Amino acid sequence: MNNNLIVIVGAGPAGLSTAIQAAEAGAKVVLIDENQKPGGQLFKQIHKFFGSKAHKAGVRGVDIGRQLLEETESQGVEVHLGYPVYGVYPDGRVVYGSAEGVRSIQADRVILATGAIENNLCFEGSTLPGVMTAGAAQTMINEHRVLPGKNVVMIGSGNVGLIISYQLMQAGATVRALVEAAPAIGGYAVHAAKLKRSAVPIYLSHTVNRVWGDGKVEKVELIALDEHFNKIEGTEEVLDADTVCMAVGLTPMVELASLAGCRLTENGTLGGMVPLHDENMRTSNPIYYVAGDIAGVEEASTAIEEGRLAGIAAAESLGLSNEKTAEKKQAVRDNLAALRSGAFGQRRFLAKEEMVKEFYREAEV
Repeated sequence: MNNNLIVIVGAGPAGLSTAIQAAEAGAKVVLIDENQKPGGQLFKQIHKFFGSKAHKAGVRGVDIGRQLLEETESQGVEVHLGYPVYGVYPDGRVVYGSAEGVRSIQADRVILATGAIENNLCFEGSTLPGVMTAGAAQTMINEHRVLPGKNVVMIGSGNVGLIISYQLMQAGATVRALVEAAPAIGGYAVHAAKLKRSAVPIYLSHTVNRVWGDGKVEKVELIALDEHFNKIEGTEEVLDADTVCMAVGLTPMVELASLAGCRLTENGTLGGMVPLHDENMRTSNPIYYVAGDIAGVEEASTAIEEGRLAGIAAAESLGLSNEKTAEKKQAVRDNLAALRSGAFGQRRFLAKEEMVKEFYREAEV
C-alpha cells in the first residue's frame, strides 16, 4: 500500500473540494478525470449562485470553479486530465488510460466523484438533428459560443430547464415554449420569474408528442396530459422550432462504485440507484467514499460540501486528523442541512437520513 494515498476519480466541484480537504489534512492526493480540463459543470454555469454567502451567493459558477482550481493547485494535488478511468478494484486499485497506455495506481482510499448523466426522452422524431439534452445546449453556448438553434422548445421546468432557457435567450435564441409534464413548475421561483417576465409560453401538464422536419427539426407537436400523465387526444398544438432541449433529470453514474463492490440502493428522490453510504460518505467498501451527484443528484453547492466531507473523513480514516477534524465535519454537516432545508430541500434531507439508517441496517446483517 502507498503512504496515505487518496485517489479521486472526477474533477468536478465534488472532486476538487475533496482534493483540497484531503491534501490539507496531509494526504498525498491524485485527481483523475477523463476531460481535458477540470471543473465539471461549473465551467459552463455563467449564472450567479444564490442563497447564503457561505454557499457562494452572488458568485458565478465559472468563477467558483476557478477558485476551487486555485485552491487545488496550492495544495499540491497531482492532477491527471484527459485520462479516462477504465476500472477500479475492491482493494483500491484504479486503472486509467494515459498517453503512454494503460496504467494502474494502488490507493489507500478512493473517492468516487463521477457525477451523473443526463436523461433523455424517446418520442417520434427524437433522433433528428436539433434534438439534444439541455446540458449539450449549455455547453454549446457557454463554452463554445455556438447557438444550437434560433427557436427552441425546452422540455422540463426544473432549475436546469429554467436556467438554460434563460441563457439561450441571452445568447440570442427565442424560447418558443417551456414544456412541463407536471401540473406545476419544478424549479425555483426566482428562475421561473425570469422566463415569465420575458413572456415565454409555459405549458404545464404537457409533453412533446412528436417532432418532424426535412432531415432536421422543423415542427414540434405538443399534447396535453391528464392527471395520470396520459395523453389527451385532440389537444395537439404544433409549433415552429428548430431545436428541442431536454432537461428531464439526471441519473447517478454508479458503474465504478459497482465494480468496487460498493452496495447500491434505489432512491428515487436522489436520482435512482446510488451507492449506499454513511454520514461520512463512506460506502459499504471502507476503502471507497463517494461525493456529489454519484451519491444523489442535488445542487452544485451540495456537491461541494459533500466533497469537503468525504475528503476530511477519508483522511481521518487514515489517521490524518487533529483536534479540529470533528469541528470541521460538523460545520460541513450544518452547511448541508441548510442547503437541504425548505420546500425543495426537505425531501433530499429525509432521503439522506434514510440512506444512513439503511447503511447501518445493512452493516448489522
